[in-house]
Amino acid sequence: MTTTLLTPAPAAAPAGPARTASAVLALALVEGRRLLLSVPVLVALAACTAWTVWHTPAFQDGHPALQDADRATQDAPLLLALAVLLAVNRAVLRSRHRDTERHFAVLALGPGARTAAHALSLLPVTLVTALGVLAHFGYEALRPDAVGHGSPAELLTGPLTVLLFGTFGVLLARLLPSAVAAPVAVVLFFLVFVGGAMPDGGGTPDTRWLAPVVTESGPLTLPSDLLARPAAWHALYLAALALTLALLAVVRAGGRRPVTLGALAVAAALAVTGGTIQTGAVPADVVAARERATLTPEKEQSCARRSGVTYCAFPEWTSRTGRWAAVADQVRAVAGGTAHDRPLLVRQRVEARYGLGSDPYLPSLTAPHQVTVGTEWGGNRVPEFAADVAGVLVAGDEAKAGRICDGRAVTVMWLALSGLPDPVQALRDVRLDDSATGSAIVLSQTEPHSMTEAQTEVVRALLDRPRAEVAAKVKAHWTELTTAKVTAAQAASLLGMPTPKGDDGCDV
Repeated sequence: MTTTLLTPAPAAAPAGPARTASAVLALALVEGRRLLLSVPVLVALAACTAWTVWHTPAFQDGHPALQDADRATQDAPLLLALAVLLAVNRAVLRSRHRDTERHFAVLALGPGARTAAHALSLLPVTLVTALGVLAHFGYEALRPDAVGHGSPAELLTGPLTVLLFGTFGVLLARLLPSAVAAPVAVVLFFLVFVGGAMPDGGGTPDTRWLAPVVTESGPLTLPSDLLARPAAWHALYLAALALTLALLAVVRAGGRRPVTLGALAVAAALAVTGGTIQTGAVPADVVAARERATLTPEKEQSCARRSGVTYCAFPEWTSRTGRWAAVADQVRAVAGGTAHDRPLLVRQRVEARYGLGSDPYLPSLTAPHQVTVGTEWGGNRVPEFAADVAGVLVAGDEAKAGRICDGRAVTVMWLALSGLPDPVQALRDVRLDDSATGSAIVLSQTEPHSMTEAQTEVVRALLDRPRAEVAAKVKAHWTELTTAKVTAAQAASLLGMPTPKGDDGCDV
């Protein structure tokens, strides 16, 4: 019998920091690729892309303010963030579900290092999100009528949200290694952040900013220096919170080196700092600036004169005065009497005192020959502005124009709409109920006025006639058409239209 003596293999030398780091990076690259190609992430990317492509061309009717466009990039990444949470959680638990965890014991990378690799694997999908955000914002910024200024910190919110949710998925896998935990978390987060169950955080401190995304969407566009959104502090808060969650997952998995624990303390301190500062009140200088912009806009604006009309706008909107002038000139061209050459002042106005979430109300100007224009353009805003210009030409000032409820409304509405590309559609757009028949409220940047059924009937008939033909009659009978108490029937007779059959009462 022969006895063979086997010499034991020498124990593997522990991997040094450099080899460990390179191994973590290699694993992160593999997991990052798998994460990008996972079914939940691919489906979410396709859905976000489709949603963005579908909605972006219609944003602010094609006339975007970039201080609003940057916030518009923040909603779609929320869906992707939920998908990343689910996918990375499954990736971390893969070895447990497939019963391969025991085989990792022979590798140089321990659970803490593998957890760090999974956290780093989130960077590729975060980069893809950032590229999508830049493409979305770049499309808006390159539009011919784009105004304002975007914020880099606002653009970071979407990618950082994806990173934050992903690190939460990694941590969740280390705290609750169950296949059920991540889907339950996704449902809860969807209800809170996407479904609108998040409290509004009214008051001070403004706890809304503890949520990943605070878009503050509403009907108001403010100059960028009046927003007072703590976007930079919010970006710091999201980044530091994501790093904190990632380091907590590493520590939970056994990575308790002093460097890791120190980094965790620093990240947590930064998250608390950013989270605390961002919830503070609106700075006093911004409050004062908002009040000046609302009550004394002339102190903040520059003015330009075009064809006898002075246009005054906030600095970010001066490039838009040409579009206002094109509409105002069309209205003035068919006005009669002295109104044709009457000097007007078009003033941009905004109600900024209550912030972005408010529903703005602008009282009508009582000074003669002054017209209000807002900070938005395109869509319904065009016929609204045209109607406001026509109302001032007919009544003399905005306050009187808002009280018109007689046959002068026929002249106002024909002046406003006849020069637009689709007058009948513009009539629908400018009315509260989107109708072209019956009585209705006519929308305005300030106080709306009403149209009776008979007035609508006459205006609708006039819009079907050649503009030059009607313009000649309007100029010939300007004095009678702009006299208070003229009826719709009298206006129709002066303009050669049949007597309207509808009610001409002012109650709408």
